[in-house]
Amino acid sequence: MRPKRQTLTFKNNQKVSSKVFPLIPSDPEHNVYTRFMKSHRCYDLVPTSSKLVVFDTSLQVKKAFFALVSNGVRAAPLWDSKKQCFVGMLTITDFINILHRYYKSPLVQIYELEEHKIETWRGENVYNKIHRLPVIDPLTGNTLYILTHKRILKFLKLFISEMPKPSFLKQTLEELNIGTFQNIAVVRADTPLYTALGIFVEQRVSALPVVDDKGRVVDIYSKFDVINLAAEKTYNNLDVTVTKALQHRSQYFEGVLTCNRHETLEAIINRLVEAEVHRLVVVDEQDVVKGIVSLSDILQALVLTDGDEGK
Repeated sequence: MRPKRQTLTFKNNQKVSSKVFPLIPSDPEHNVYTRFMKSHRCYDLVPTSSKLVVFDTSLQVKKAFFALVSNGVRAAPLWDSKKQCFVGMLTITDFINILHRYYKSPLVQIYELEEHKIETWRGENVYNKIHRLPVIDPLTGNTLYILTHKRILKFLKLFISEMPKPSFLKQTLEELNIGTFQNIAVVRADTPLYTALGIFVEQRVSALPVVDDKGRVVDIYSKFDVINLAAEKTYNNLDVTVTKALQHRSQYFEGVLTCNRHETLEAIINRLVEAEVHRLVVVDEQDVVKGIVSLSDILQALVLTDGDEGK
């Protein structure tokens, strides 16, 4: 269940609304969201209650991914007991990288996943785009929360009605050039799962629209769906199709959330926050995939460029 009252889901919400808005300039076109974000600390975005899982680097990789699944989290900080400090994060992207790098066939066990410890894998891990950051207590050094794009946009949306509204919120994605509209990575229903994992690794995307023979979107396969392979213990056969893999979704799927380039930025923000998704597939009148607009695209436009061109 989603909380009915969002005002109760953040720690310092009373402090937030009383201290911030005098810092916002009266001109609604002038850096309103940038100034809002600069006037807050990461701690303001930490919920009053949340689940945090921490892994010791001596833990087996396989057990760590099973723990991600059983706890319903997408990432976990890594603690090195020898160094007595946090040394990184383990994410679903690591799981994908291991599967893609070491998979040979359904008949050969992935030794690196079954036997390696986190510290072994970490030594040869590749760097990825940063989609989450741990919030650290400066006094104890403990990790308090994993901050994500979704959380940041939700926090902004909570107070957006109390701030001056820039005119660019009424402009369309096309007018603002927000999103990615070239070289969109897609897969078909019969695409082998191993091929899809390769696209995740090589093109560094977080989701792949599944299209029919006319290019119309019929489903979507995201990085989060990959972790279901660990839940079902089916990661030893990556020759199955994407459609077959999607049958293992652990949560009810309401369908692909889409938009078009003629919708306003305000409408896109509302849809992303209300649906609690990480991206929308941009389609035309025939549902043919034309692009992707992600949370990072939106935050780039709102906070870092203030309505100027995104990508």
